[in-house]
Amino acid sequence: MFPECVRNLTSSLTYGSILGVKKLYSFSRSSMWIFFTSCTILVAPVIFEVERMQLEEVQRQQQRQILLGPSAAVSGGSMHGMGMPMPPQMAQR
Repeated sequence: MFPECVRNLTSSLTYGSILGVKKLYSFSRSSMWIFFTSCTILVAPVIFEVERMQLEEVQRQQQRQILLGPSAAVSGGSMHGMGMPMPPQMAQR
């Protein structure tokens, strides 16, 4: 019903489109794998370290509360109880 050149053109366009979609899909899979594994390798240690530091801070606050009583939990933001020396201006008052 259609001329030979129209059928050949349609066939080659269809084949080329299918091949292009397959290659694009393969490339996107590979690039997403590389991106997410790299992010995992680079970001996971940072997340673990932050979590560890938060846990240590909670343990320090609990220990301070046990040793000094409930009022120490409220003033937990001060650096005085953490073994740091007070500045000279504060020590004179």
